[in-house]
Parts: sequence; structure tokens; C-alpha cells
Amino acid sequence: MQKKITEKISISPEIKEESIKIKNILDFKKEVENFLEKSISEISELILAGAINLNASDIHIEPLEEKAKIRLRIDGILYDVLLFDKKIYTGLLSRTKLLSGIKLNITNRPQDGRFSVFLEEIPIEIRASTLPAEHGESIVLRILNPKSLIEIEELGLKKDLLKIIEREIKKPNGMVIVTGPTGCGKTTTLYAFLKKIQKPEIKVITIEDPIEYHLKGISQTQVKPRAGYDFASGLRSVMRHDPDVVLVGEIRDAETAKMAIQAALTGHLVLTTLHTNDAAGTVARLTSLEAKTSNIAPALNTAIAQRLIRKVCKKCAKFEKITEEDFQKIKKILKGVPKEVFELKKDMKIPKAKGCPDCNLTGYKGRIGIFEAFLVDSEMEKFILKNPSIAALRDFARKKGMITLKQDGIIKVLEGITTIKEVERITGE
Repeated sequence: MQKKITEKISISPEIKEESIKIKNILDFKKEVENFLEKSISEISELILAGAINLNASDIHIEPLEEKAKIRLRIDGILYDVLLFDKKIYTGLLSRTKLLSGIKLNITNRPQDGRFSVFLEEIPIEIRASTLPAEHGESIVLRILNPKSLIEIEELGLKKDLLKIIEREIKKPNGMVIVTGPTGCGKTTTLYAFLKKIQKPEIKVITIEDPIEYHLKGISQTQVKPRAGYDFASGLRSVMRHDPDVVLVGEIRDAETAKMAIQAALTGHLVLTTLHTNDAAGTVARLTSLEAKTSNIAPALNTAIAQRLIRKVCKKCAKFEKITEEDFQKIKKILKGVPKEVFELKKDMKIPKAKGCPDCNLTGYKGRIGIFEAFLVDSEMEKFILKNPSIAALRDFARKKGMITLKQDGIIKVLEGITTIKEVERITGE
């Protein structure tokens, strides 16, 4: 009997049992190929359960001229997994649209929807998106696993920076801004901050697009631009609800920037994100959004930039003594880093990625953040008021002790967490 199609699906015990066998991409390919003769709902369930077990962040189902293919994004890297028949693709497209509330008869424009999957007791939200492509509609399923909600201590912040940020997020007012490109873990970081400060006596409200994770004890609201409810109007409404802490998903426009800064100056703690290349770019970005430096300087508590780097696989990583070439490269990068933060020694061993079935033969498994941040104290506030260039602000922050993204990455190499190659892949050579 075919399962009832709803916005919430529970993975059947049989498929759950099959999905447990999936330990790597080769297992995923083999199990899905074995299921291609079964019903579309069963194939769909196995794809979802298998991807969740592999900690994939996205499932891509892409139509080609004669076939279709599945790709998985794991630890930020996209992998081709398998090709299958176009007839199965058509069924998976219809199934996805029905589950996520997307209109079946519209094929010439992008559509978005969402549904929940119950693999264990906690639901996992799936954000679905369809996009017209050359040979049909491309499907992307974003997996929002509550397991991704980690504690602040697990983010990868150095001990000294962790102490500073814990102090800053406990302040009654001001702005804490996390910057970086799409997919670098900004939302995960903000939620880790919320988990740290959340308690019954403070009111926390979030404005998001969309709500990515559900956190108990806080009020969450989703923007609906088509209905005229955007970040700026949402923030205006939220202020009438007397919050202590406000999380604004992203500052995208001048009005949201102005409202967020105003909230920070009038006794609220504002946690938010911006798209900039580094921490020093925060002030320039706010200025480009028509915010005045005379308001930015007193409103900003701290600006943090982050990236995600892959960690070496614990099962197969090899540790080797640093070569002379690498030692000179590392020495140059760590120039200016105080010895109390990190001391470089010539006899240190660093990891090399090898590869085994457990890590899909990549040599890496899991990811961790690398960070740079500057604190706005009285000296930094006066400096911001001079409207400095990004380069000047970066130099000033470094003189005051800021460790850069690349330096933080190299320190993680020397701590045995990742490789030089991976740091260079993310931060440039």
C-alpha cells in the first residue's frame, strides 16, 4: 500500500534499517541502485535517510539529456553519486513537489517549499527548491538537521576569543555581527550564541528568512517579503514586544541596518549577519548601507568573520614532521602572533590527509570554524569615528591583537586538526 503523502514523513523501519548500512558515498550509491525497482516513495525515503546518515547538507537531483543524477554536498564539497533513469527523476520531482507544497503544474519558474522527515524522534526539516534547467527542473533539498545546533565551545573559537565573545554576548545592549560568505556557518554560530545566553528571565525574538532551526524558549518569526513583511518591518514590530535579545537573520538593506543599529543603541542586544570578506569589512559594509559611523562606533560590540574548514579524518590521518619549506611558510603567516597565543616549534608534526572508506577516501571528516574578530573598545570606537579604510581598520585591529582567519587556520594545522592544503583552499595561498 502506498504511503500517504503529507508534509511530514516518517521513514519506515525497513528503510531505516537499510539506511544504517550507509557509511560512505559508495554505500549510498549501492543501496539506492538496489532500490531503483521499488516505488518512488521508497526511493525518496532511502535517498533522504542515506543523506542524513552521511551528514550531507544538500541533495542535488539534476536532469540530464537522457538520464538524471544525484549529487550530495558533504563537508562543503559536492560529490557526484549516481546516474539513474529519467522516469525515476520525474517521479522524484512530483514526490518532492507534493511533500513541500510546491505547485505541480508550474515548471517555468523557481519554486520553494519545505517538509519534515522523522528518522528518529526529532524532526529534520528539508528545504526544497526547484529551478527550471535545460533538460527539466533541477531539485535541491537542503537538510536542516538539529544535530547541527552545537554549543559555543564546539565552534572552534580559540580560548581567549571564546572568553571575549562570551562576555560580549552577555552584555545588555550593542551589536554582535558575524560575517562571511553564504554557507560558512554564520547561522549555526548565532544559534550557539543564543543557546549560551538563553534563560527564562530574558526575552529572545528572531527574524529569519527562513527559520532554519527551532530553538525552545524563544520566539521565532519568518519574513514574508511578498506580504510586505521584511527584516526592517519585522524589526520594527519586534521592538514593540519588549525583547532583550533580537536575532536578525541578515542585514541586507539600509532600513534594516538603521533599525538594527537603533535597537542596539536603545538597550537591546542585536545578533546578526553581514556578507563581507573579513571582520574589518563590517564597518565599510554598514557605511555602504547608509549607516553613519557616529552610530556604528557606539552600537558595535564586536565583529566576527568566519569560514568552515574540513577536519582530518581521525581514522586515517598521518602526522609528519614539518618540512623546511612549510616551516618557513608557517613562520611567515604567524608573524606577529604573540607567544602566549601560540608558539611555533621546529619539531612539531602536522597532519596529512590520506583517505579511507570512513571519510569517502578524501582524508577529511567533519568541519570546524576558523575565526577572526575585533572588539570595539574606546580606542577602536575613536578609530572607527575617523571613517578608516578596510585596510587601515584591519591593520589597527591586528595591532590590537586580532588573529586573522589564515593565522587561526594555521594554528589549527599545528594543533593537528586540519592540513595546510585545506587552509589554503579556504583562505587562499
